[in-house]
Amino acid sequence: MQIPFGLFSKNVGIDLGTANTLIYLVGKGIVVNEPSIAAVNNKTSQVLAIGEEAKKMIGRTPSHIDIIRPLINGVISDFEMTQEMLNYFLKRIAAYKSLVRYNAAVIGVPTNLTEVERKSVEDAVVEAGVARAYVIEEPLAAALGARLPIDEPVANMIVDIGGGTTEVAIISMGGTVRSRSLKIAGEKFSEDIIRFVRDEFKLDIGIPTAEELKISIGSAAPPDQKLELSVRGRDLVTGLPKEITIKDIQIRAAISKSIRSVVETIKEVIEVAPPELVGDILRSGIYLCGGGSLLKGIDHFISKELNVPVSIVDDPLTCVVRGTGIAVENLKKYAQILNTPIIPQDIRI
Repeated sequence: MQIPFGLFSKNVGIDLGTANTLIYLVGKGIVVNEPSIAAVNNKTSQVLAIGEEAKKMIGRTPSHIDIIRPLINGVISDFEMTQEMLNYFLKRIAAYKSLVRYNAAVIGVPTNLTEVERKSVEDAVVEAGVARAYVIEEPLAAALGARLPIDEPVANMIVDIGGGTTEVAIISMGGTVRSRSLKIAGEKFSEDIIRFVRDEFKLDIGIPTAEELKISIGSAAPPDQKLELSVRGRDLVTGLPKEITIKDIQIRAAISKSIRSVVETIKEVIEVAPPELVGDILRSGIYLCGGGSLLKGIDHFISKELNVPVSIVDDPLTCVVRGTGIAVENLKKYAQILNTPIIPQDIRI
């Protein structure tokens, strides 16, 4: 179909994450990197804010405003709000680039999604204004984004610790050989911290405070120097505001069980891998990506537990969306790792 004068057709790569949504526009790069959150007036159903503006409202809204996370553990839990969020981000790009038409999109999804769940992702993207949607498993997208040699007959082990899920996969010859998806990741670490502070200090804190503790003083292994942070919340005994100081060793204790679960999942995937690929992993190591990989010392902790070299990829937060961007720029080349047959006209970028 001929595109009318003044209109442009572009392809996009989308990382539809539990914590953040990122969009890669062909020819431009990453143009959206915002929280997957919306604020809605529950009386009028009006969407008040999406993304960063909605995140600022967490824990600070009156009763008639709901903060909605449309994705839980990498799965769409609120289809209409996911569509609304995507539509908002895509229209914002269109206004910036004077675009009105999106030809095709490649979307990163967890490895364990059912066909119905995958279809809901595709439908949400199409309803948001993209002509054709293709999905790619997040570990494959992450490996592409990290520029790993996924087409070669060698093992590429990738661990993507995101917001809602941890994806563990061994990739070789352009496909996933073994994989596991674990519903323990960054958000679970924050929940662990909230529960620990409540139980140990009788203090009620919110998600933003828990995330600040996790980022500032959280670690998987003891740091070189002791860290501490003062936080404020509501005293569960008196009901009044209270400030306490929390040490890094306490945050480490809070998240230790979840970290152990991630390590055990990695171990299970290695245990069922073909021996030759295990030998490759011992030689080339394990690659970490996702926001959870930024937890201090997590690479050293996993390496020590498994006796395997562990490294964090460059720019781990954008690894998956960069992979979807590479895939959508080369649809014909990567057709075999997408779950839907390529439409010839979508190859045009």
